[in-house]
Amino acid sequence: MPPEQRQPWPALVAFARTASAGKPSAKWLKDAEKHLSAVGAAPFREVLTAALPLLPRPRTFRLNPMQYGGDPNLLLDEFNALSLKGLLWMVPLASDDALTRAVAGVVESALKKVPGVGPRAPKIANAAVYALSRTESGAALSALARLATTVTFKGTLKEVHKGLEVVAARLAVTPDELLELGVPTLGLTAVGERVDVLGDVEARLSVGADGTHLGFTRGGKALKSVPASVKTDHAEELADLKAAQKEAEKSVAALAQRLDGLMVQPRVWPGEAWTERYLHHPLAGTVARRLIWLVDGVAALWADGDLRDVQGAPVAVAPAAEIQLWHPIGRGVPEVLAWRDRLDVLGITQPFKQAWREVYVLTDAERRTGTYSNRFAGHILRQHQFHALAALRGWRNRLRLMVDDSYPPAMRDLPAYGLRAEYWIQGIGQDYGTDSTESGSYLRLNTDQVRFYPLDAPENHAHAGGGSYEMWVNQTQQPVNPLPLEQIPPLALSEVLRDVDLFVGVASVGNDPTWQDGGPGGRFREYWHSYSFGDLTETAKTRAAYLKRLIPRLKIAARLSLDGRFLRVQGDRRAYRIHLGSANILMEPNDQYLCIIPGGKGSGPDVNFDGDRVLSLVLSKAFLLADDTAITDPVILQQLGR
Repeated sequence: MPPEQRQPWPALVAFARTASAGKPSAKWLKDAEKHLSAVGAAPFREVLTAALPLLPRPRTFRLNPMQYGGDPNLLLDEFNALSLKGLLWMVPLASDDALTRAVAGVVESALKKVPGVGPRAPKIANAAVYALSRTESGAALSALARLATTVTFKGTLKEVHKGLEVVAARLAVTPDELLELGVPTLGLTAVGERVDVLGDVEARLSVGADGTHLGFTRGGKALKSVPASVKTDHAEELADLKAAQKEAEKSVAALAQRLDGLMVQPRVWPGEAWTERYLHHPLAGTVARRLIWLVDGVAALWADGDLRDVQGAPVAVAPAAEIQLWHPIGRGVPEVLAWRDRLDVLGITQPFKQAWREVYVLTDAERRTGTYSNRFAGHILRQHQFHALAALRGWRNRLRLMVDDSYPPAMRDLPAYGLRAEYWIQGIGQDYGTDSTESGSYLRLNTDQVRFYPLDAPENHAHAGGGSYEMWVNQTQQPVNPLPLEQIPPLALSEVLRDVDLFVGVASVGNDPTWQDGGPGGRFREYWHSYSFGDLTETAKTRAAYLKRLIPRLKIAARLSLDGRFLRVQGDRRAYRIHLGSANILMEPNDQYLCIIPGGKGSGPDVNFDGDRVLSLVLSKAFLLADDTAITDPVILQQLGR
């Protein structure tokens, strides 16, 4: 940068350090325009677009960590953070799509967790969200829509929703419509396809069930890598294609997650808007066309260039038609099985569990208890894993510290039904350091009841380390009784219990193959054994049903069979039974336990059943044990030889 261009920069950066308020005032923005004018919009964009992606990188010179507090090498210096905050506030005054993408990346980087601290720099994340909400472009709207799904930190998520409200008011649409309008096209001209001609090379960006792919052809012949002519003569177009590929991956994942969340809501779209925003949208269509929809009550799926019912007959969509997401609850078993068969025949991988979605209906035990469910009580969960899952599924939860304090249960608001769901949990243990992290957070939780209350009911609280929950009320409130489970809409009940099943299925210590001895002091031995080889939950039952269809297609099918709660594997050394809930293993004939610790990526077959990690573990272990004479791991061999 020439000296004459560098001159105004110190003044601009010094001014940026005055960004001490929660958001910029009108006067601050007016002064910012003067400094930005002196520097120039183009140089400002160029510098920030190059600099912001460097935020996740470590320090150039490492600092020695203090005994207490977070590692300073993972944190932002407060002096520099204030400057960055001010620079982000200026972005809407001079932004383009490349800078907007860089700002969206700042949110993710600033919210990265630092041990002992939490999110790295929430104020920087909030400043980036402010910049996106004030930037009038499709790229900014797309970034906000994606962040509304992916951000789990409460403070920043609140700012994202505020930002969406600002944009929605500016465009005179509802926040829900805004999220749909925020799905980018990224230059795709057909659903999942973009073709750019770069000299004598054709570049094709494809988006589908197997991810995004960027390929190049010359004269109809596929090329193994990016041609040199494209790198030199079309560097800018190539960079745009790569940025579009990266953005497509993030946007598709966020859209699938948002639609998965809408499975619990009675959302209805008019046919004309739904066709434009979903079915024929260049990017959203890659997700929508793999889902089953109700068109005026008729279930339909995209196949062979049209929407078709389960028998393959075309289904027309009138402009005023009522469109909803199909859910298996309330549908007959023959219909659900027919759709599973249909997806199988068409070879369609759905973006999330829909036809194979677990359904939870009231049990006799829940009818007897009346106002609460004990279906998922008495489990031991890893607190931090549970906390992350809860945030991902839209639950409100606070990490419990080993202190004399009270906490509300994990809660999920269901505004469409005027309900609040609660999952009662408490910390376990009293030994600081063994039962807690260094910062004092409980390592493990014990689970209790699931209850439902009116959305505006006062909150329950219980001591961090256990005790009964009590409803806290003020002078203007009265205690509210939990609602009878029979009064809860079946769809809301099923989706809440499905979430809780996920929490237990993923975060339970019973999934850890190394916990056969029961963990610290052997305290959880009885629970570990009962969970590791006990009755199957609905998720595990669905896993068994899927395996029944999958096994005949596997090359080791002759060695596999389903045996109640287990997948039985016939090896050459021994026969094995893999539990379908925990993926833990027993060896025949005396049910001797076999400990196999999961390896890294690539340690088993490439199976992705709607993100079901346990199914991947079950199949990975099955492939390993079916060829047990090829095992070389000395720890496993020692166990097999006993």
